[in-house]
Amino acid sequence: MTFVVATFYKFVRFPDAAEMQPKLLDFCNSQNIRGTILLAEEGINSTIAGSRQAIDQVLAYLRSDARLVDLEHKESQADSMPFDRMKVRLKKEIVTLGVPEVDPNTQVGTYVEPQDWNVLISDPEVVVIDTRNQYEVNIGSFKGAKDPQTASFRQFPEYVQQHLDPARHKKVAMFCTGGIRCEKASSFMLSQGFQAVYHLKGGILKYLEEVPPEESLWQGECFVFDQRVAIQHGLELGTHEMCLSCGHPITDEDKTSPKYVLGISCPFCFDQLTPEKRRRQEARRQQFHGSP
Repeated sequence: MTFVVATFYKFVRFPDAAEMQPKLLDFCNSQNIRGTILLAEEGINSTIAGSRQAIDQVLAYLRSDARLVDLEHKESQADSMPFDRMKVRLKKEIVTLGVPEVDPNTQVGTYVEPQDWNVLISDPEVVVIDTRNQYEVNIGSFKGAKDPQTASFRQFPEYVQQHLDPARHKKVAMFCTGGIRCEKASSFMLSQGFQAVYHLKGGILKYLEEVPPEESLWQGECFVFDQRVAIQHGLELGTHEMCLSCGHPITDEDKTSPKYVLGISCPFCFDQLTPEKRRRQEARRQQFHGSP
């Protein structure tokens, strides 16, 4: 069976988010949907998977709310169910920047369609910034993009304040996986005095879906937050796997390292592996995989 993976988000006022949560969870469970939906007073953010019919039912249920009638979503395919269960969580923010006054419901940057993105980021006057975390950037990014080297999105405001200047950086273009982080990031940068702030509409996922490989300026693969780990052009499954200990994406080459032990460590977490954690991981590995 092929599963449909649907991702969507929207910044919209949900003062009744707490009332929506149990109803939405019940409906998704009734359709055998799995994945995660985040609800907050500022909007909704989700990646879910299920059958074609089930995904259509959930999207129709959401769009029956007048506030979500124009909800846009992106789809890809998975040969196996990429999620273990269904979660609908209440959050303070649907993507955590940690700056409460930033509100994409009131101002965001200029959206750029995937077909127009190459021209924009090829302009030498444009500073191109990857707003994702470093482990995501490491496996793929746009040619010439700056890596803020952040461990979490909360660190992005600090990066902007230390490395960017509205007086010197007149044009800034940003991108992220699906577009949601750039909504917050562009809103923040406008609040800091930046004038020309652009962001890739639909994010990397939409770009990889619509721009042919021979025209693409994307290099590598795109990390996704489910069991597929990474995808390539055309939203095809990538080559990366996930370290079962730390969750970092790893390559076949990483698995040849002496620091890689299935279910226990990889080159990215080996140095932080304490004796206690090693014991826990070894017990977990034997539970799920048996003895090495």
